[in-house]
Parts: sequence; structure tokens; C-alpha cells
Amino acid sequence: WISPAGEGIFLSLIVRPDVHPSRIAKLSLMTALAVARAIARETGLTPIYLTPEYKKVRITSSQVNRAGLQLAGFYDYFDPRRIQILGKVEMSFLDTVPDTLQMSRVDKFMSSGIEVLIFAHRRCDTVPNIFLKAAERYGVNVYVADMSTSEFMAQLIVTLYNALAPQTMLHGVLMEICGEGVLICGESGVGKSETAMALMRQGHRLVADDAVEIRRINRDTLIGSAPEMIRYFMEVRGIGVVDARHLFGVGSVKLEQSIDLVVQFELWDEKKTYDRLGIDQQEMDILGVKVPLNVVPVRPGRNLAAILELAAMNNREKKMGYNAAEVLVERYNNMIDEG
Repeated sequence: WISPAGEGIFLSLIVRPDVHPSRIAKLSLMTALAVARAIARETGLTPIYLTPEYKKVRITSSQVNRAGLQLAGFYDYFDPRRIQILGKVEMSFLDTVPDTLQMSRVDKFMSSGIEVLIFAHRRCDTVPNIFLKAAERYGVNVYVADMSTSEFMAQLIVTLYNALAPQTMLHGVLMEICGEGVLICGESGVGKSETAMALMRQGHRLVADDAVEIRRINRDTLIGSAPEMIRYFMEVRGIGVVDARHLFGVGSVKLEQSIDLVVQFELWDEKKTYDRLGIDQQEMDILGVKVPLNVVPVRPGRNLAAILELAAMNNREKKMGYNAAEVLVERYNNMIDEG
């Protein structure tokens, strides 16, 4: 919902309707408040008129609409669920319309089912009364943004798109290793947190331990972060809970990170054959995005921190176009061809 600027702007957000129900995960309260405060801070929204039910307004679309065509009487493909924006161009056009026609078009627009209308590039005392009276009649929340229309729309769309992105939560540890976002998964007690601490001592950065909130911000990009309540805290069996930021310093932690690679820890199974060449790349589906997956068997004596560093660098090298396994296979095939 959207509330007075003095209280911050609070958005009751749900994910986009095109996301499969199995992948729907609502924003946590803290995330919603952070997004809302960011909008209030970055766009300078000021409420002009709020309906008694303003707290129940739900923002479900990351798209916004400049309502110039509607003021001209065109409503094909019009979506009233979007946040409506009127800027200098639209208001200048409306000034050219005769008063009687102007009133009818404003009335039709305000009664079309819209819930949020924002005037960009205006001060609070410059909103026409014709809109304020219609807002009272039809229950439309009206705001003013003291920014240029293009600048305001760009900021609002980016913020809404991030806030409304499909989201889920996975058990694991997210690290930035050699510039790559590595999600470490595996059963409890397999050594994820201990490996993360060893990596932090070598200069790599922790993003989240135990619970990782993941958002898909576009077609193929996943962003991971920690829930606010447990951010930068780690649990180590036999020691307890520690604060990684205080122990290792602010340079050892990071607020969020793209997820470039998933490493699955599993206890070594003598009966199982593990990949030793790396030609067939496994993948893990997270919110519809295919992420490279490496399964690493765990047993005493293996240096997991070094293995994760190697996995991160190898994944980075593959993205840059070099695959060591393919080069080796090509050399072998060439040798066979040459006899």
C-alpha cells in the first residue's frame, strides 16, 4: 500500500501474474519496507489526496502508464492496474481542451478503475482541482513528484521491477568468490559454513548463510541476499552463532550478489561415479533460470575452500569462452586422427 510520505511509502507487493504459482513467494515485510523507503527517498513522492482505503491498494505491475492517450479519449489496451503518471506534456495538452470536454475526459479517466495517480514535474499546490474532486468521488490516491517525468518514470520502473521480481528462498550459503556468485548447497552439517569461513579468511566475501533469498530480476539473472534478521550471522556447530562482519571486517561481507554457480556438497559415496572430466555440465533450475551446477563429494582431507576457488575460477573462464575439458578432448581426438 502507499501511505503518507511522513511515514514512508509502504508497498503491499505481490509477484507478477505471469509467474507460475509454485514459484510465487511474497516479499518479506522488511524487504517491502526497504523498497518503499527507497521509492520515497529517491523519487520524493508527496501525497496530495489519500482514500480511506489507501492501505489496501496492491501494486501488481512493474509497468507504469503515461495517461496522455486516455485524456485524448483512447482506451484500447488501457490497464488501470498500472500506476498512472501525468507529466508536463499531458497537462499542457489538457489545457488546450475546452472546459466542458476537459471535465468529461478527466471524469472518465478517474472513474476507469485506477487507484494511483502521480503528477510528475509539479509542486503540491499546482495540482488542478478538477483532478482532486474526481479523486474524492472515485477513490483515487493522488501524489506529486518534484522530478522530471522521464527521470521519475525511469526510477520508479526500476524500483518496481526489482520489488515485484519472482522470489524464493533456498537453504545454503552464498559467497562471492573470485568475482563469481557461488551458492553452496548441501545437507545440514556437511561443512558449508566452515568452508565459507575459510574462504573469508582468504579474502572472499559472505552474502548469506543458512537462508538465501533469491530474486529473478530479468530473464536470466538471479540476485541473492540474506534475510534482514540473520544478515551476516553464521552458525558453526560446536561454536554457536558468530557475526562475520564483526569478526572479519566489513570487507568480508556483501549485501547481495548475482548467482553464477551452484556447488552441491554431498557425502562421498563409494558406489557412486563422480564426474572427473567436466564435459557434461549439470544445471540447477532456480525460478526458471538454468544455473551451472557442480556436485562436490565431501570426505575428510579434502580442501573444500580450495575446490570452491577452483570451481569459481573455472566457471568464470568458461563464461569467457575457454573450457579446459573441451580443449583436452579436442587434443585427444586430434591425436587419434593423426594415428
